[in-house]
Amino acid sequence: MDRLGTINSIKNFKDLKGKRVLLRVDFNVPLTKDLRVGKSEDYRMVKTLPTIRYLMKKGARVVIMAHLGRPNGKIVNNLRLDPVAKRLSQLLAQKVIKIDNILGPKVKKIISGMKDGEVMMLENVRFDKREDVGDLPSPGLRQASKNFARQLADLGDIYVNDAFAVDHREQASVSTIQNYLPSYAGFLLEEEVKNLTKVLKKPKQPLVVIIGGVKISTKIKLIKNFLPVAKNILLGGALANTVLKAMGIAVGQSIIESEMFSEIKKIKLTDNKVMVPVDGVMARGLDSKKGRLDALADIKKDEFILDIGPDTLKLYASIIKRARMIVWNGPMGLIEAPFFAKGTRELIKILAKSRAEKIVGGGETVQMIRKMGLEKKFNFISTGGGAMLEFLEGKKLPGLKKLIINK
Repeated sequence: MDRLGTINSIKNFKDLKGKRVLLRVDFNVPLTKDLRVGKSEDYRMVKTLPTIRYLMKKGARVVIMAHLGRPNGKIVNNLRLDPVAKRLSQLLAQKVIKIDNILGPKVKKIISGMKDGEVMMLENVRFDKREDVGDLPSPGLRQASKNFARQLADLGDIYVNDAFAVDHREQASVSTIQNYLPSYAGFLLEEEVKNLTKVLKKPKQPLVVIIGGVKISTKIKLIKNFLPVAKNILLGGALANTVLKAMGIAVGQSIIESEMFSEIKKIKLTDNKVMVPVDGVMARGLDSKKGRLDALADIKKDEFILDIGPDTLKLYASIIKRARMIVWNGPMGLIEAPFFAKGTRELIKILAKSRAEKIVGGGETVQMIRKMGLEKKFNFISTGGGAMLEFLEGKKLPGLKKLIINK
């Protein structure tokens, strides 16, 4: 169930045998320097396996559509999906046929020759500039995108969306294609909607929301949406620096969004519902190899705040201890630099010990949880960053609109 109705599961399609199933997934995973998908980086692929195996078992002919990186409508050899197909073959213990094209007679010929239960993968759909409509598309681009979606639809009998992480985007292979084929949700998409809807419809109380990352502008709506229902909202990362500055607290040279001050000041920041860091790790540059720990009140004019400190962690831990449900999106510091990742690592440990129901999302955060081997300590780990945010803001995601039934 999602907040608008029931999601149309692929289980609702009765006879998949021999059907050409166009399956949209999000396999946008990091590649190693020698262009491989490492075992520690295949989380999104692993999460889609139940859907792929179900389709194979039912005798469907599975045609996978995916993207990698941002090639901006051009063919970029380092962003071809060959390493992804190879890793998927290993995970399925079955060869995945990889085609070097997205459309064309050769693609149609290979698909027509597929056997029941076989899996093939088209080339990176973002190699075609018509895939991404964008925020303010021209009428010509929108029509071109529709044409691309129609051409993709010609390759299949039904469409399955299991790519929650891109469902907030207007893209030909994500949303537009649903106008031209019977469309269903894969198991990962169902799981995402079910767990995130729970947060919106029936959150356990006390609910604690933890928000980190860089820009407050991308998360201010989320904060506002949870203000009426959350017991506390805990802030960290660079976005907390903007809030601190708006409150009149010095943040040195820290990166801030001054244009957000007026919006931030509309939120009651003095009633202890929204919590900000009290100490942190400061350094004179974003590329610093070391920093110093101090109360935020004692930051120097030429310093950046790059991580939360132990007093902040202690404060947040006391709030987390009383929570029955916790939602977390975004790191607490500049985790790309190991020295400034400690706050996020320590927060993960605190959350791992909590008995609350824990739902977490955001690529960097999830990556760190997995590297620490603590993913089983979390009730649900979302594959979506931006999609998770927009869903929890209450937005209707383009990739979900036609998958909702019984409204």
